[in-house]
Parts: sequence; structure tokens; C-alpha cells
Amino acid sequence: MQPIIREKSEYYARTSAQMDAHLAPPPWSLREKIALTCRILAQEGHESAIAGQITARGDKPGTYWMLGFGLGFDEARRSNIVLVDDDLNLLEGEGMVNPSNRFHLWIYRHRPSVNAIVHTHPPHISALSMIGRPLVASHMDTSMFHDDCAYLPEWPGPPVGDEEGEIIHKALGDKRTILLAHHGQLSAAATIEEACVLAIFIERAAKLQLMAEAVAPIKPLPPALAREAHDYRLKKRAVEATFHYFGRRALRTDGDALT
Repeated sequence: MQPIIREKSEYYARTSAQMDAHLAPPPWSLREKIALTCRILAQEGHESAIAGQITARGDKPGTYWMLGFGLGFDEARRSNIVLVDDDLNLLEGEGMVNPSNRFHLWIYRHRPSVNAIVHTHPPHISALSMIGRPLVASHMDTSMFHDDCAYLPEWPGPPVGDEEGEIIHKALGDKRTILLAHHGQLSAAATIEEACVLAIFIERAAKLQLMAEAVAPIKPLPPALAREAHDYRLKKRAVEATFHYFGRRALRTDGDALT
């Protein structure tokens, strides 16, 4: 029997159709997905006491959901995700609004397509940020960062003012992610699922880079294949399925995240 040989585009189309048919998202609300993102990233080693922020646009223009200040990612629940306005005034929920979220607002104002932002200080990204080296996407699993990760080479200081917001949003440009010198990473995406998955894999990319560079120079991916892999890894249904896997895993040990 002769083997069936088709164009790769046909297999991509089939895979996309099967993802749409079989990978239905669970009925988690936005607040629940923010809480789950916090728990997922805590399990992935992104927690840094109360540093780092996860935010998402609210239903009304100029409103944003975020974890209340003073809580670690592992303490996030649907009930402690608060709603704020465009000047970080509390609109719904209880507790203190995180003052470091101000620089998120600059990105939201200038990037209408961005609906969720994850900023964390995981160890390998932090180590990479200390040696003045941009992220290198040189593996299939990290190809989602190919030509899609900006780099801010100078640290502007703690991001509590408008100056830092202006610097960071300009450095980010139209990219989904950015490596912030002497600081950490930021992922800005169309959905909270995508922002979470990018945050998970940028830390893994940094770990791989540090391990590889300790042995030999990193070989770059062929640009055309890297772009193909970038687009494939960021298919909406694939990103959602990846987030749902990490969410299910988090709920097995952190079942109170949705309370």
C-alpha cells in the first residue's frame, strides 16, 4: 500500500478543525481564570513573596481585575480578585490595590488588543535579566518567542510611577513579551490564558538558555521554520488547552482557588 502523503497545510487545517471540535474550554469565569493563573504560576516557581502582578481588563472600559495587594500568588482566590479603575481606585472587592500595577495601565492604553498582562520575577528569567543578555528562542517549545520578545536593557527602577509605565510600554512595542533588565518578564496577550502560558514558557526558555550557554553557543532556529512554529504554538485552541491542563493540575492541589 502506498503511503498517504499530503501537503503540510492540509494537516494543519485538520488539526485546527479537530482542536475546535474536541478542546472545548471549561466554564471558568475571568476572575476564576485570574486566580488559577496565580496558582499555576506559584506552582511553576514564579512567586516572589508579594512581588509580581496579574491583571485583566474588566467588562467596562477603563476597568481591570487584579489580585489584591499583600497576597502571594498561592493565596489567590476568586473572592480576592478586585476590580479597579484607570487610576487604580478600588471599584469592587476588599483590600489594597497593588500600586505596582500602574505600569500595566500604560500598556492597556496603548495596546487595545491586549486584554491580560502577567508580570513575574521567576528565577531563571531573573538570572538572565542580570547578565544583560536578551532571550534567545532556539527550541520548538520556546518558538512562541521567535521575533516576539522585546528587551529593555536598562532598569528604570521600581515600576510604581508613570515614568516606568511609559518606558516599559515603549520598549514592549507590538511584542507579546519582554525581558526587563535587572527585573523579570512581562507577557501581554489577548487572553489571560495566553498571558499565563507565555509566562510559563518564557521562564522555561530562560532556563534552557542558561543551561545551553554554559556548554556552547546557541544555534539559532531557521527563521522561516521558527515563524511557522511560533504561529503553531500560539493557536488559540492549543493555548487554551495548555492553560486548561495547568489549571486542572493546580486544582488537584489547590482546590480552593475557585472559592
